[in-house]
Formats: sequence, structure tokens, C-alpha cells
Amino acid sequence: MTDDFIEVYEDALDAATCRLLIERFNRSGQAVRGRTGGGVDTRLKDSWDICIDDHAEWRDAVNRLNTVMMGALMRYVRKYPYTALAPLSLQMPDAETGELVMLDAERIRALPDATLQALMVKVFRPGTINLQKYIANQGGYPYWHCELYPKAGDSHGETLHRVVLWSLYLNEGFAEGETEFFHQQRKIVPQTGALLIAPAGYTHTHRGNMPKGGDKYIATSWVLFQRAEVLFG
Repeated sequence: MTDDFIEVYEDALDAATCRLLIERFNRSGQAVRGRTGGGVDTRLKDSWDICIDDHAEWRDAVNRLNTVMMGALMRYVRKYPYTALAPLSLQMPDAETGELVMLDAERIRALPDATLQALMVKVFRPGTINLQKYIANQGGYPYWHCELYPKAGDSHGETLHRVVLWSLYLNEGFAEGETEFFHQQRKIVPQTGALLIAPAGYTHTHRGNMPKGGDKYIATSWVLFQRAEVLFG
């Protein structure tokens, strides 16, 4: 099959931790109506969300989820090295001579894990993480959308810095509730602990289908480019 740049990493997070995150979400009392780029509109997105980066008591969960994301992102970039190379010309010191050498796809794929992770941190940064609950037979994100768009009041263009989206499925045991990609004609069935990565742009327009017979929980965010002043400053 031709690569469609949609990757699913099974068992990225253990089921026990997924269950604890769901229980913590439900106990917190912090959930608010989910928003799209234009605000709250349940015709487009019907969910209950917590942006856990906004709450100091969730810092441990933010760190755990970003660690899981980084592990998957490294696998993703090894498979699709132009995620980093197409927008940027990257150089690194040669291990033997110390001279700067231009990175290409083969060099990216061959980098040791520690070196690749350091490169990812230099080029990319994590977005804010939302925990989301979609109520059975009601919730969903039926509007076909992508993650890359200009946002009113966003003077730094943060939403335009998004490279890929990621979603980690915290539970299963319901019907439907897939993440459906329009152009690729592909539906990703939620599996507990599985992490999905896909490009943020319009080529990967997608929606979240309504779960049937049970509530659906996910953690979701983006990977963004570092700002230009960090990359080139």
C-alpha cells in the first residue's frame, strides 16, 4: 500500500495508565465544552475537554504523554524524514571530523536514538494537550477539518506552526467513534493505548465519528515547529 503518512503506534501507553487518566478526568470537575478554531459550536464538535497544560496538578500527565509522543515521533521521522528535512536544511557536526555535514534522509534514519531526539527537540516543540470526552450516542467531531489555520487573536501564528497532529486513544469498547480521514478514505478504530500521528494540513482533512454504546476518551495535541527566532537566532 502507498504510504499515506497516517501512522498508528499500538500500545504506546499502557492500559492501566489510560484507565487512571480517564478516572482522573471524571473526578476533576475541570472539563469544559470543547472548542474549534472559531469557539464553541456543538454542531461542529460536541465534546468535554480539559487543556491539561493549563493546570499545574496535571504536569505529571503532560510530561508522561509528551514522552510517549516523542517516542512515536522519532519512529515517524525515521519513516518520513522529510517531515523535518523538506521545510528546513539541517546540518550536524560529523562524529569523526567535527565538520558540519548536511543531513539527508539516509542520515536521519541512521542517527542513534539520543542524537535523533536531540534533533527533534531542536526543530520541534510540543503543543498543549487536551483530554477529551465524547459522550456515547451524542458526542463527536463531525465537521471535516484540518489542524492548520489562521486564528483570530493569535499574533504569533501558533496554529500555523503545527506540523503533525497526534491522538492517543484512552479506551475502546464502543462501536464506531473512528478518526476518519477524507482523502485517504481511511478510518482509524480506537484501541486503548494506541497513538495516531498524521500531518496537520488540509491533505489530511479528518473528523471524529460519534461513539456508539460507550463514551470515548482521547488525549490529543500537535507537534509544532520551533519559532524562527529559536531555530535561526
